[in-house]
Amino acid sequence: MSDAAAPPDFAPLRTARLTLRPLRREDAADLHRLVNDWDVAKMLAHVPFPYPRDLADEWIGSTWAQIAAGEAWHLAIVGEENGQEMLIGCVGLVRHGETAELGYWVGRRFWGHGVATEAAGRVARWALANLDITRLTSAALLENPRSESVLRRIGFRAVGEEMRDNMARGSKQPVRIFTAGREDLPAEAAPAAAPVPAPQPAAGGLPILLVAACALVDIEARVLIARRPEGKPLAGLWEFPGGKVNPGESPEAALIRELKEELDIDVAESCLAPFTFASHAYEKFHLMMPLYLCRRWEGMVRATEGQTLAWVRVNKLTDYPMPPADKPLVAMLRDFL
Repeated sequence: MSDAAAPPDFAPLRTARLTLRPLRREDAADLHRLVNDWDVAKMLAHVPFPYPRDLADEWIGSTWAQIAAGEAWHLAIVGEENGQEMLIGCVGLVRHGETAELGYWVGRRFWGHGVATEAAGRVARWALANLDITRLTSAALLENPRSESVLRRIGFRAVGEEMRDNMARGSKQPVRIFTAGREDLPAEAAPAAAPVPAPQPAAGGLPILLVAACALVDIEARVLIARRPEGKPLAGLWEFPGGKVNPGESPEAALIRELKEELDIDVAESCLAPFTFASHAYEKFHLMMPLYLCRRWEGMVRATEGQTLAWVRVNKLTDYPMPPADKPLVAMLRDFL
């Protein structure tokens, strides 16, 4: 590795048992020991066998450059044993435009403990919530049912088969191709301060879920949108601030509460102007969402729940992927503002 190379600035991802972090120079020996195993290497497309020791050092350096460039994210899967950090394997994403390919492997000693499922699921959710991609793909050798099981458990579905090069075997091998989008991966429930109201049933149809949303407009006629954080359904998509209307609560009262909780701003009901509404049938409920305009509030807008915020000119809103219910509202805002 070049002396000029430096570890990337990437906050580790954590699960109940694992830490997923950029590889370090000192990981090279353990990396080589774990992957220089025929039973591991033969299942991986881009790993030679035998695996040269110096290749581990070179590869670690290349992963740093790829993370810094936003091209790929290869992370160490790290656990703990007797109070000491322990390398278990690697999990990674390689970006291809609007998609990214997920890959993973763990040392043979750790097979059968759910480690790959835990690591791959965490990285998949992180990717769809934080990268500007629409889908994830992955591939598993037909002779590797363990890997197929991992992908199915975290929400991937099979879409076909093809032949792919396998470096360790020096030949093409049959693989099953998998894919997943935001609608496929299960969200991790975040702790709530109060019970979330269930959608109200409608006779002969889907339950109705009432949500209030607000288009905050600043003095430059820009509109505030927020990115749904990891752990929520449709994570990574952009939406207008707001939230569910509690039983017995008016949409205006719900917005005032939500804007304070999410953005730390105070809004008077007289400053909320009803604008339009969205009506959209999702798989398990029908969403009704009144949209309000607001040009005046007290306080500085800040993200209090870890969400990413963006002030966007109305003619640029279509550049931001949104949930299906929000998309029709953009054209109406554009015509009005």
